[in-house]
Amino acid sequence: MLRTLLGEPPRKNEGLLGETIDAMAGTAKLLRKEMEISKDPTHDFRKLEIWVLGLITSLDELEQCLFASVFFRGKVSNVSVDDMDPAERGDYARHVFFYKDGFIRVFATLDKLGTVLNELFDLETSKVKEHFSYFTVLRQFNYKKTHSDLARELEKIKDQYKDTLRVLRGRRNMEIHYMNSELKDDLWQRHQALQGKIKLEDLDEYLRDLEQGLRMVTETLRAVFTYTNQRWKKLSRK
Repeated sequence: MLRTLLGEPPRKNEGLLGETIDAMAGTAKLLRKEMEISKDPTHDFRKLEIWVLGLITSLDELEQCLFASVFFRGKVSNVSVDDMDPAERGDYARHVFFYKDGFIRVFATLDKLGTVLNELFDLETSKVKEHFSYFTVLRQFNYKKTHSDLARELEKIKDQYKDTLRVLRGRRNMEIHYMNSELKDDLWQRHQALQGKIKLEDLDEYLRDLEQGLRMVTETLRAVFTYTNQRWKKLSRK
């Protein structure tokens, strides 16, 4: 959608992203097959199908946020807002908007996945914590000693991206929980610069963090739904 609005050609779902979307679509297909067989009297399969399709949308939206943020960053050439004309300031503001939306979506998508995992594998995480995150669900695998192969793979992915997650989590928390954080940051920069110009943050470094966040989410989703599909097919052959 955003590519069309920005005059860019539609995205081709290939590579890691394509594999991940295919795996999730495969799970949705298996759920629909189960609905046809059992008639799904409790609507459990239908609920899971809706959640999985929602995750496909969430991944798509996260990728689009990164794309749009990169797109508008490319229109910013000055290193200080003071040197920008109104058009460039607008592009910078749009870059920041999509960047922030992106890092919030990283954790929102993981938490939605946590809900799906909890239901799909009967992890009963709500008995441990009523409002749980993806990372709480991940610990629940080990607590219940179930689906160890999947749990190990998910822990490996989490550890691989732990530095990126720490950085993005800090920014997410500042954005969500501290109303005046940007104002304080602006005032601090003004104090540091005295009468000088305020330099922008390292936009490219920030985008690399978001790109890594998207990759972590994508690898995690691929691992979950590849495992789910393989397990489902094995069970159906018994």
